[in-house]
Amino acid sequence: MAEQRRGRDGRRPSQRQRIPTLAAPAQGWLGAHARCLIEALGRMHRRWVASLLTVFVIGITLALPTGLYVLVKNLDTLSTSWQGTVQASLYLDDDVSVERGRTLARRLDARDTIDGAEYVSAEEGLETFREASGFGDALDALPSNPLPAVVVVTPDADMTRAAVGELVDTLRGETGVARAELDQAWLERLFAILSLIERAAWVIGLLLSAAVVFIVGNTIRLDIENRREEIEVMKLLGASDAFIRRPFLYSGVWYGLSGAVVALILLGGCFVALAGPLGTLTRSYDGALDLVGLGWSGGFALLATGIALGWCGCALTVNRRLADIEPR
Repeated sequence: MAEQRRGRDGRRPSQRQRIPTLAAPAQGWLGAHARCLIEALGRMHRRWVASLLTVFVIGITLALPTGLYVLVKNLDTLSTSWQGTVQASLYLDDDVSVERGRTLARRLDARDTIDGAEYVSAEEGLETFREASGFGDALDALPSNPLPAVVVVTPDADMTRAAVGELVDTLRGETGVARAELDQAWLERLFAILSLIERAAWVIGLLLSAAVVFIVGNTIRLDIENRREEIEVMKLLGASDAFIRRPFLYSGVWYGLSGAVVALILLGGCFVALAGPLGTLTRSYDGALDLVGLGWSGGFALLATGIALGWCGCALTVNRRLADIEPR
């Protein structure tokens, strides 16, 4: 009898029904969320003018801190490349001969803590300044060369800033050295400015993120007020707050995602518009300046941020507003 109860596939009816029975709740859950997702998009499409304005405001709000982030990242890359080119200039006394200056440069070059030392005579320095400044006629009018001979010292790239400072203090005591200056003060100022810009970018990003939350929340609040009677009827029929809240949450997701896409488009347009001046700047550094954009990871992070902010702005508003709406 047991064999007769089995079907053609060799399984009892209860075994054949178990898999669809377990899969049905998951399928229903996914179907409900998919319908709410499409319904939210359709509602935005029906009010496309207001939705478009909201999306553009969100896009501009997201593009500003993201553009600052890209700027800080490029400046940080540029400053890192400059950090490895810190040099010390040893200005020699006027009575130091060319041979003594070259001997000093060779002796310093042999040190383990120094990557290189180059002697630059007063005449070579003047000629370099003439070519760089374009003041050839003014320099010719001078009665004598005002520039001293210089030994340009490049410290070991692995040395810390404190160690480089101690090295320069030691070099000041070398015979024939009138003055020693480290070309690092401007770099430290640059790092301080970059740190300030980075901190400002974070502060502006947090403020504008809060603005996105408020924008989405206000938009959803108006949507809830427009559908107040519909929500009252749904509650009267026994609909739960979670069921009523779901379409609004997906509206917030669509607003955040669409705003992030607009922000990416705006940033791409700005990069294209600035391509000419940026190319000129890159060529001025002999191609050593490699400008970078947001990248794939940054783009996906911006999309995820837009979705999260839209969801948060909607959730904060919907939970509070639905609690105030009760059927009359």
